[in-house]
Amino acid sequence: MAQARISCCLPPNIDPTKSPVAFGERALPKLNEELKDSELITRQRALMALCDLVHDPENVYQAVHLGFLESLKSLLHDQDSTVRQKATEVFYIMAGHSVGRQGILKSDVIPAISKLLDDPVVICRQNMHKTFEMVSELPAGAAALVKANLVVQLVQKLECELEDIQMIILETLHFMLQTDVLQALSAGAVGILKGKLSHPSAGIRRMAAKALMDICVPLEGKETVCQEEVVPLLVHLLQDSDNEVRANAAGALMNITITTQGKYAAINSGAIPKLLALVSDGYSRVRLNSLKALTTLSEAPEGRKVLLADVNIIQSCLDDQSEAVRRAAAIAIQVIQWKP
Repeated sequence: MAQARISCCLPPNIDPTKSPVAFGERALPKLNEELKDSELITRQRALMALCDLVHDPENVYQAVHLGFLESLKSLLHDQDSTVRQKATEVFYIMAGHSVGRQGILKSDVIPAISKLLDDPVVICRQNMHKTFEMVSELPAGAAALVKANLVVQLVQKLECELEDIQMIILETLHFMLQTDVLQALSAGAVGILKGKLSHPSAGIRRMAAKALMDICVPLEGKETVCQEEVVPLLVHLLQDSDNEVRANAAGALMNITITTQGKYAAINSGAIPKLLALVSDGYSRVRLNSLKALTTLSEAPEGRKVLLADVNIIQSCLDDQSEAVRRAAAIAIQVIQWKP
């Protein structure tokens, strides 16, 4: 005859590593209480459960208004590496939502989480940098990172961090450089980025060229890039196998060659023949940036003399499928054929 027995095993839908979530409106407040618990296992399980919940933007909205960010900030300094790891993961997931980014900025999370820049646990640093990258996509977020004096620290981390984290840092710097370039220049960013242009990883080369393109927007950046002799390396990257590397290198040259110093640095490095070869590239951004760079180079007498002989190559772009490329080609031809 069958007998009723109570199993010692937990039901299959219960995860013992996560805190049980209360029903309804009580769910998040209960987790917030558990985050402040003195028992380590309670904090760990609460964080594990919270990581699942904050994928939902509605829960993120509630968490921000219930004061979760203050609780999580205190956990960033916890001695337990798992607590720090999951706390940074929560911040990273929340930063993926607009309401989460706004909450992070209003709660001054950036100065608190930036103290993990030298954390011995790789995943903690990675989550922190992912949070920075997400926040930096907002103009206010990029400004907050600059205000926290993180430009210098992030530039320095490019020399010692893991390759995957370097990629995230370079993406973050791209947005921060649109806010402030001078801090990066004073931190020696041009010299460090110059070394990254020869990196074996196409992703690193791509992002380094992109950062240099941002640095070269103000005059100080153009002058520093010329002084550091970065132009020959950018010209070399015009033949890179990666589409984005070529596009960003051409874009950087486009910005540099606005100045007379930049024009002659590019001409002397053999930029014109390589840029001409790219006007028929299969990637539209490469064609567009190359045409714009050729336009500025043609403003120099030596550049115009060379380009007049090959203006027919640029004329072939007048039938390009991209309207922006067609417009850039028309402007380039007009400048090249200009007569005083």
